[in-house]
Amino acid sequence: MLDINFIRENQKKVADSAREKGYDVDINHIIHLDNQRRTLLQDVEEKRRRRNEIANKMKGGKPSPELIKEGKDLKTELSSKETELSELEKTLKADIAKIPNIIFDDVPLGGEECSKEVKAWGEKKKEGIDHLDFATSRDWLDFERGAKVAGAKFYYLKGDLALLENALYQYGLSKVLEHGFTFMTVPDMVSSKILEGCGFNPRTSDQSDEYYIEGEDLAMIATAEMPLTGYHMDEIIDEDKLPLFYAGYSACFRKEAGTYGKYTRGLFRVHQFNKLEMYAFCLPEQSKEIHEKILAIEEDIWQGLEIPYHIINIAAGDLGSPAAKKYDMEYWSPVNQKYQEITSCSNCTDFQARAVNCRVRRKDGTIEFVHTLNGTAIPLARALVVILENYAQKDGKLKVPKVLRPYLNNREEI
Repeated sequence: MLDINFIRENQKKVADSAREKGYDVDINHIIHLDNQRRTLLQDVEEKRRRRNEIANKMKGGKPSPELIKEGKDLKTELSSKETELSELEKTLKADIAKIPNIIFDDVPLGGEECSKEVKAWGEKKKEGIDHLDFATSRDWLDFERGAKVAGAKFYYLKGDLALLENALYQYGLSKVLEHGFTFMTVPDMVSSKILEGCGFNPRTSDQSDEYYIEGEDLAMIATAEMPLTGYHMDEIIDEDKLPLFYAGYSACFRKEAGTYGKYTRGLFRVHQFNKLEMYAFCLPEQSKEIHEKILAIEEDIWQGLEIPYHIINIAAGDLGSPAAKKYDMEYWSPVNQKYQEITSCSNCTDFQARAVNCRVRRKDGTIEFVHTLNGTAIPLARALVVILENYAQKDGKLKVPKVLRPYLNNREEI
């Protein structure tokens, strides 16, 4: 979330950035609420001061009836005003949470179609084999029984395809460890406080993507980014300990709301999948450099798999609430003859850290909010799509990418 003082001092910038991201926010209303809060806070503080003054006068002697009456009246008034202030602060905080992060100056303006390619790598293949047809023909993938057990877009992986998923995971893990990340398994559920702190703020009510646990203040995570964001909640980290790099492995659960018209075939877009996620806590002056580092690690992973891709700087209208800037990596699909998303990495500046109260203590003793960043190492279901499209052979065999062979008993094909 944004700081109210920053909002007051940069009203046009905040409003313009929100509009570019596609969010409808009323900055004037928020400033009005904050003015009310400030006035009420002054009143409460004055009443508290007078209450303490009366309490001191009552010590060591018999107070006058007038003083006793004033004290009783003040107690009643103060209780009412404090309740009013608390409710106003909750309303203001909720409204501020609806404002998305400020975009960086180099973020392209406009909708999804305005995103800019910044790099391309690899040779585009002219033909490939459909992953769903291939995996089904090998009895590696079962959506029918998945639907019988859990509903549409749930599935079973079987045999060599399940082993291939494990190989992809082990390969991705080896890469992030090589780059200095600390491996973590994480909770598959988070509280509403963490969910809100992550800033996953849908533009419209029909775009909420989380599965909620009825009767509990819990939701299934859509990404390990969520529990990792909360890992240092309400903590102050010493400056010399930053940056901190974590790699979180988890199941991910998504309703896939708001995906009308998007590519959904087979494993490309499902309700549950496993993912290895990179996450960083850092000093504000480090975040832009670390954003490029996370992107470079993603490239290292997919170049190792010899998958053609390009990198795009995501346009503001497709950016989402918490990110100030985001890169998407899209692989070249030889089946569909177009680029399709495989990973992303975002710089969320202090937007998430402010919401979960994660701060840094500088060497001079000053305290400020850290910056947080995240990036996908391996999204396993979608990675299987990529490997099958690029390595399935016409004879019905799958050629195993060289970097995955050590995790599959050195088999060259399956």
